[in-house]
Amino acid sequence: MNKILIITHTADNFSIEKVTEYIQDNHCEVIRFDVDLYPLQNKLSTVFQDGEWVTMLETPEKKYRLDDISAVWYRRAYNIGKGLKEEMDAKFLSAAMGEIRNTLFGFFESIDAYSLGKPSVYRRLDSKEEQLKIAQKIGLSIPETCLTNNPEEARQFILKHQNVVAKMQTGFAIYEDGVESVVFTNVVSEDKLEELDSLLYCPMQFQKMIQKKKELRVTIVGRDIYAFEVDSQQFEDAKVDWRKDGVNLLDKWVQTELPADVEEKLLELLDIYNVDYGAIDIIVSPEDEYYFIEINAAGEFFWLDKLTEGNLISKSIADVLCDKAPRRDNVVMV
Repeated sequence: MNKILIITHTADNFSIEKVTEYIQDNHCEVIRFDVDLYPLQNKLSTVFQDGEWVTMLETPEKKYRLDDISAVWYRRAYNIGKGLKEEMDAKFLSAAMGEIRNTLFGFFESIDAYSLGKPSVYRRLDSKEEQLKIAQKIGLSIPETCLTNNPEEARQFILKHQNVVAKMQTGFAIYEDGVESVVFTNVVSEDKLEELDSLLYCPMQFQKMIQKKKELRVTIVGRDIYAFEVDSQQFEDAKVDWRKDGVNLLDKWVQTELPADVEEKLLELLDIYNVDYGAIDIIVSPEDEYYFIEINAAGEFFWLDKLTEGNLISKSIADVLCDKAPRRDNVVMV
């Protein structure tokens, strides 16, 4: 029986269970590695001796051999080292966490099997600049864009385009008194030009604001495309960034079809990155022009999966992992 390794954490959502069900329907075994239980509860060992590499994962429930797995889904790596702060001297914590992360990511990168996602793949897809350049090169429309820490460059861009939005390139949040405040996309008006001097300390991405007829979230798994649209303009807080009022929009998404040429270009985008999963954000203008905004290497899909008959996104993920559906060439060690 083929073994599929799922790398995630204990607080992940129900999508793990749905994918697991479909993997088991394909007569494959699932091994779940919750990284937040490492190293206090999960033990990971890799040994080379007698000419053979062997990797063992020991969880509170069972001991697994991992060097003979057939595929891995690198889903999430949150809260690594949870609880370690309370267990060891503070002066050793930073060094220990460095070793923990290096050991884990070294193992994830070295798995000699098909991998749906990898830390190195996620790092590459973190580059919004590369995404936009590739998208534009293959013929997708993108908004006029300025990435800078130069206040004057930003001012000139804003004055030229008038309606401009500012966004961070990462999952940016500010923590104060234990409270997390997520930084969403915001409109930058001319009366805010004097506040741009702080760019010197932290670059930002500015884009010409695209008027929205609707917004799309397109989830691609292998060659399967699941496109959903929402009218984000029906709620004031969602007009600029739908995530800001995402809860009110949860039941407003509907499955839709993409123009054939847009589908082809999105598949080409995943071909270039050589990945079998991507969650893509698109804005459709009142003139029905499709603007590529970004691709998320591990973008969430659970709320859309529930809108398909039988959680089809989860099924596609399971089929790719079990080699029941076409895969892109995945580089493994020779």
